[in-house]
Amino acid sequence: MTKNVLITGTSTGVGFESAILFAKNNYKVYATMRNLKKSEKLKQKIQEENLNIEILPLDVTKIDSIELAVRTIIEKDGKIDVLVNNAGAGFAKTTEQASEEEIRWVTDVNYHGVVFCTQAVLPYMRKQKSGQIISITSVGGLVGQPFNELYCGAKFAVEGFMEGLATYVSDAFNIKITCVEPGGIATEFMTSAIEKTATEGQFATGEYLPIFERYMSGNQKRANEGKEQVYQTGMEVAEVALAIAKNENPPLRIRTSQWAENFCKLKTKADPDGHKIVKQLQDSFL
Repeated sequence: MTKNVLITGTSTGVGFESAILFAKNNYKVYATMRNLKKSEKLKQKIQEENLNIEILPLDVTKIDSIELAVRTIIEKDGKIDVLVNNAGAGFAKTTEQASEEEIRWVTDVNYHGVVFCTQAVLPYMRKQKSGQIISITSVGGLVGQPFNELYCGAKFAVEGFMEGLATYVSDAFNIKITCVEPGGIATEFMTSAIEKTATEGQFATGEYLPIFERYMSGNQKRANEGKEQVYQTGMEVAEVALAIAKNENPPLRIRTSQWAENFCKLKTKADPDGHKIVKQLQDSFL
């Protein structure tokens, strides 16, 4: 039987590549995005390759939009087998210099959207006693980084939410939970982050500027001199998401590259895939 997958944020990057890859691997894909004007590239791909993809509007910051998309899928197919929480946005700015609007926005897009999309599919997965929720998080959900604290805070929240949820829905309702943790991704995600957070072309000003310049210089040096490639393509991350969807016993956490694995070692070396912590939490609380 064909499995249905709902993917958020499919206009570009990881979401776009995931929609195509899942469809090529015999999934019925519901590819969603906030702005349907950005769907032309995906529509062209669907037509050229005759892919089983349906495009729906879904704004992860609006509960009504989420619920309508989920209801539409249920009315058509009666089930949602996999949710891929992919929609997100980068943000690099000092806490002091970020506005209230920006702080609320980065949290809504990267954390609240994941919670509300997950909340919307859970009743159906619970009733069918099966399902899978894959959230594209980040190494920034495990390791805090300079000038990314607001973004990291939202991703840390996703990691905690998914870890807590996994402790009881996995065994009780056969709903599998995985956080996919890329390092840098060379997609329009980075471009949109710059456009959204730079003020007059700068991420930091005043006394923060020399610190930021040092941080950027170090980043560039590591990227140029590192043995492992820092930046991945959207397709490379999509391939990890697909492998997780096909895995009968998926990990709670998985990094998408050797660079990401090495970067997170201080946090993961005792429990690299997260299975141990879930079992410990279940034993402690349940």
